[in-house]
Amino acid sequence: MPPPRDEQDLLHRAHALAGMTFAELAARQQCAVPENLQRDKGWLGQLIEQQLGADAGNQSQPDFVQLGIELKTLPVQHNGTPKESTYVCTVPLQQQFGESWAQSWLCRKLQRVLWLPIQADRDLAIAQRRIGMAILWSPSAEDSAILRQDWEDIMELISTGRLDAVTAGMGTYLQVRPKAAHRRALTATTDADGQTMLTLPRGFYLRSRFTARILREYYA
Repeated sequence: MPPPRDEQDLLHRAHALAGMTFAELAARQQCAVPENLQRDKGWLGQLIEQQLGADAGNQSQPDFVQLGIELKTLPVQHNGTPKESTYVCTVPLQQQFGESWAQSWLCRKLQRVLWLPIQADRDLAIAQRRIGMAILWSPSAEDSAILRQDWEDIMELISTGRLDAVTAGMGTYLQVRPKAAHRRALTATTDADGQTMLTLPRGFYLRSRFTARILREYYA
């Protein structure tokens, strides 16, 4: 699918997926549906990206490069609430001093987001899970202020070598958690004494209470 021409074209494509099962979407693209996602964790997102014409690939760009829009699938439970926190991007553990919130990759990825809810109940086969109604979203001034404060609190600890003080309990909207394929996938950071050390990569996640509020406000 070619990249969308503009936001309206993207929304039209996304709204056309509402109510569709992954079996139906996979049939359109002539591919098989995996029985589970343990070995194919990114399969759902990749299938949707292809259908919508995402063109970033592996580049450090929003999924729809020319539109500056990031695509985020949002697994939801039967009651319509997010199943889990939402991964956004990796945490820069080799922090460059002086980077501002506005310059950060996290901020840029969250400026314009196409949220796409998908059914995620465990007892529902992958093939039968349906896609919900897409939401094109930008953070409010209040949202941006809270996200910025969370980011600054976290990055202050990292940039001063206190990564061990960054816990999953920190942050109003943001959460930092390990993000690695296995425990041997280590990356370099700096400790409080300025010495290089190895640690697990970390990721920035949006808390489920934040994404739940986005859904409530849209569907209200």
